[in-house]
Amino acid sequence: MIAIDLTSTAAILAGICIAFFIIQMAFACGLYSRLHRYLHQKAAEAPTEYPPLSVVVVTKDTGEALEKNLTALLEQAYPEFEVIVINDQSAGEDELTLKILAARYPNLYHTFIPESARYVSRKKLGIAMGIRASHYEWIVVTSPFARPDSDQWLKSLAREMTPETDIVLGYSGYIRQKGCSALRVRAASFFNSLRYLNWALAGYPYMGVGTNLAYRKSVYQAHKGFSDHLQLQRGEDDLLVNALASRRNTRVARGKESIVRLPVPAKRAWREERMGTMATAHFLRGMAPRLNAFETLTCGLFHLMCLATLTVGVMDKQWIPAGVTAACWLIRQLTVMHVWYHTAWDLKEKFGFFLPVFDVCRPLGSLIRRIRFWACRKDAFLRK
Repeated sequence: MIAIDLTSTAAILAGICIAFFIIQMAFACGLYSRLHRYLHQKAAEAPTEYPPLSVVVVTKDTGEALEKNLTALLEQAYPEFEVIVINDQSAGEDELTLKILAARYPNLYHTFIPESARYVSRKKLGIAMGIRASHYEWIVVTSPFARPDSDQWLKSLAREMTPETDIVLGYSGYIRQKGCSALRVRAASFFNSLRYLNWALAGYPYMGVGTNLAYRKSVYQAHKGFSDHLQLQRGEDDLLVNALASRRNTRVARGKESIVRLPVPAKRAWREERMGTMATAHFLRGMAPRLNAFETLTCGLFHLMCLATLTVGVMDKQWIPAGVTAACWLIRQLTVMHVWYHTAWDLKEKFGFFLPVFDVCRPLGSLIRRIRFWACRKDAFLRK
């Protein structure tokens, strides 16, 4: 009979691993699995009448993407909607594209941000101008780089616009491209969406993404728009949703037709975007952002403790603690990957064998970003 020394280093480390294992399993089964279950629930019947919508887009030197993606927006199979494009000092190409499309589509309206506008984020100003010019109660915000996967995109959002609903969150993914960098960007974006959509389904919405987002104009106006965070360059989507969203007034769009896709950004642009996200994260209210940080911390500690326990257990020939730790790591990994991959398939995402690598590396990546954020100039994220 093999004796277990509960006071041995390997046994103590194994106990710590089990504690982190329980926490990680609670997140995997209690939080991250919600979106997969939600997407497989029977959807409510399509409404007989859809509310009219105002789609707001702020563009700046988007070139060919504007014409291609704006055409996809304007050709949505939706009974009544308008598209309002705010041009932020783009070169002549964007303005020419807008004039040509306006001649073809009577529901397209466009204007520009005055050059004299100062001391406010131009993106926020552009959205505010679009909302002010809109004719309808429901506002849909997206990007000139975002392209809906279907001409039913607006209907998929509108199906969630019940009388009690003020905010509808949708999924935004990146177009599949070759290369490890693109794969890492896509995986990080998928995981971020996995978090905020699942928290919304759990009754604790805390943010949204301004490429696939809808909210009521009256709620936006009652909150005085972006007045709470005018000092920041960003925050026109996540901080606004954080201030307005609640358990009862927020819904998640379902169905593959509710997805929009964007091109993978350049590495430098993606890094700057992540830094900007960290700058606004300090202003997010609620327990969800803190629990996200706790989940990342316990994930990193779980992997480290498992490695330490296996190393000590093998060196000291403490086979039972080592075996229990290996079993915990394997069970946790299989459970998390089962949830993530099934949700990825629901959202038409393909990651191959990259997600396990991403899961192991993401705590380290989070730590590196925090160090970079602490070292950078904070006024870089303020309005200019």
